[in-house]
Amino acid sequence: MFFSTKSAVIVGITPLLVNVEVDINSRSVKRDINIVGLPDTAVKESKQRILSAFKNSNLSMPDGLITVNLAPGDVKKEGTFLDFAIALAILGAAKHIPSFNAVVIGELGLDGSVKKVKGVLPILLEFQNPSTTFIIPADNIPEAVATKAKFLPFKNLYEAVQAIKTGNFPQIEYETPSFDIENHEVDFSDIRGHLVPKRALEVAASGGHNVLMVGPPGTGKTMFARRFPTILPPMSEQEIIETSKIYSAIGLLDSKLITKRPFRSPHHTSSAVAIIGGGTNVKPGEVTLAHNGVLFLDELPEFRRDVLEALREPLEDGVVTVSRSKATHIFPANFQLIAAMNPCPCGYYGDKEIACKCSSYEIRRYWKNISGPILDRIDIQIQVPRVSYEEMRGKILQTDGESSEQIRERVMKAREKQMHRYKEENIKLNAKLTHKMVEKYIRLDDKAEEILKLFVTKHKLSGRAIDKILKVSRTIADLNGDDIVDARAVSEALHYRLSSVDLEFVL
Repeated sequence: MFFSTKSAVIVGITPLLVNVEVDINSRSVKRDINIVGLPDTAVKESKQRILSAFKNSNLSMPDGLITVNLAPGDVKKEGTFLDFAIALAILGAAKHIPSFNAVVIGELGLDGSVKKVKGVLPILLEFQNPSTTFIIPADNIPEAVATKAKFLPFKNLYEAVQAIKTGNFPQIEYETPSFDIENHEVDFSDIRGHLVPKRALEVAASGGHNVLMVGPPGTGKTMFARRFPTILPPMSEQEIIETSKIYSAIGLLDSKLITKRPFRSPHHTSSAVAIIGGGTNVKPGEVTLAHNGVLFLDELPEFRRDVLEALREPLEDGVVTVSRSKATHIFPANFQLIAAMNPCPCGYYGDKEIACKCSSYEIRRYWKNISGPILDRIDIQIQVPRVSYEEMRGKILQTDGESSEQIRERVMKAREKQMHRYKEENIKLNAKLTHKMVEKYIRLDDKAEEILKLFVTKHKLSGRAIDKILKVSRTIADLNGDDIVDARAVSEALHYRLSSVDLEFVL
């Protein structure tokens, strides 16, 4: 007696369609379930869950040797996605239920309940079509609704069996998912003073540029980083689905879709696998979890050098490629990097009030982990100095204290100009310009060209660094409402390049 149905698993963050084939040898004296097709431990343990679920659902397990094949047989199957499908396929092979055409996903509890599984959102989006119906756990309804696919939710195995037998499927009411952006708990108006860092972060948000903040302890670097997502444009429906798919695939999606831009802040002791992704069972890392959002690396020099060097590819390409002997996984990693650090081990190099206790050797050693190629990939490098008591208490600069909403309006206007300018390209932001695009779209006036030439000659900048300066200059010009990049825009961009710290001294 043979029966087959379809299910799916997640490999990395990519859905894989699985054919669940069941054959029952009723002549065999042995009564057991054998699962083949490269199942991992969780899949093998489904045998025990299925046996208990049958007993507690008043369903009889057929006699004989039951062989379950999970095709394709050359890809390892992980997780508990297949329990529900295997149980229904066994019942189908025993002629207890009629044949049906659906993709079945779900984990079984010992009491026969169908439990929530991760990855429902990407699976339904990947395999949905007008002729495909999905059978899923009832707890996964919020994800399934967002896909607009046809699905049948069930709370337990017995309910599913009766529905398939009779053809009477329960009608469950559910709310349409909301794509409304949630309010942020923090705001840029909380920050006093710091006009230059605020302007720099506005430029970064407008053009999609990466930022390094250098300053003494307690000057507000982390405050800036945590408020940075509040000045980014709201996520589009496509970005919400795209980001939610990633979080669903690794089991981090709650009952709601991701409507806020992700903000990931890994600890400086994190490994390269945790940041970039990989491992024995390949999983995405923090750079992928920060897709369409912000990756904040606090205490940048304290991260291991191999971790920082591994950031080169995602910073340039917006993807992470993890290669293994049997497969190559490509994870999206289109994020903005916001990094923060002290200028030296004691934290007070260059501070006007507290003297630095570090030797020149200690400062150089502190900066050693941050290589030149990594700094080249960080467009904006700014100093976050100590603010005075009067600024902190709001006694001066009464006009300072713009809200995130006010800044975001300017950011969105600048981005609209970029989208219009690059409508024939496959990019939307200045930060993503290639070298050829830089030459095509960025025009400097004579004075701006002269200023840039003098600066590059003095500091011997690389070609990548020059392109970064031009991209930031283009963003500043967009904020200023200028079509041509003038001397004012270039001068401001140069101020964000090396003014934060004397890099010639520390490197």
